[in-house]
Amino acid sequence: MARIKEYIIANRWGGQALISLFISILSGVVIALQYNPAEPFYSTATLEFVIPYGAFWRGLHYYSSQAFFLLLLCHLGVILWQKEYSYTRFSWIRLTASVPVTILLLFTGYVLRGDATGEAAGAIAEHIALSIPLLGKPLNNLLFDVMAGGVQKVYANHLIGLMVLGIICVWPHLRRYTAYFRNHALLSLTLVFLSIVLSTPMEPERIGLTHIAGPWFFLGLQELLRFLPIFWAGVAAPTALIVALFLLPEQGRERKHTLFFILAWLLGYTILSWISYGRI
Repeated sequence: MARIKEYIIANRWGGQALISLFISILSGVVIALQYNPAEPFYSTATLEFVIPYGAFWRGLHYYSSQAFFLLLLCHLGVILWQKEYSYTRFSWIRLTASVPVTILLLFTGYVLRGDATGEAAGAIAEHIALSIPLLGKPLNNLLFDVMAGGVQKVYANHLIGLMVLGIICVWPHLRRYTAYFRNHALLSLTLVFLSIVLSTPMEPERIGLTHIAGPWFFLGLQELLRFLPIFWAGVAAPTALIVALFLLPEQGRERKHTLFFILAWLLGYTILSWISYGRI
């Protein structure tokens, strides 16, 4: 009975994450039909005047994307807490790879806004990619290339590349979780309500600022860049967390040590994020 209850809890988080993803994709399609990557800021800023209820669709895409990421983390946290996963190492790596892929999806969405936050985030990400020995330049040309080509490649990756990669990561896992709108009506209505009553962030360029905050999940890394070289702050530190998650043992003392490292990393990152937020 307890096992069934644990499965239902995990299923609930997974189903809510999927519903948020479906809403994000549907609203993203509406936005993408009107978005022009050649003029990202103008295209985003005038979206609500170009299509009916443009502000609503943009808000629905934004809040459903944030909800998907947070619910995905909750789903993963419940699975780790219950120790209920029983996957091969390859399957576990493929599934947990959906977390960094989702972060990149969110991140590229911020860059596509073309506002002060998006421009700063894109510039920092490009410098981080270029700091990787040997692979930096081709990786940057594949993912960003903002300074030379604008947001064209970011747009293509946001709509196609990262979406396909995310589907590859989670597709075999989707059969375990049901995602019917009728089962998650409260979440769907909450996202619609937030999209109506709350404005979607849009940060115009402001002259004279010494600190422009990136996306909320990027703040800790942005603060770490103040103290460490670009490669160690932007590549080595995040990679350490991802590798620890990929190689998490299923049981034993090693699992406890790895979980302790993950929790300590997240705590430190949260503190850095608050410090960076205080600079705004």
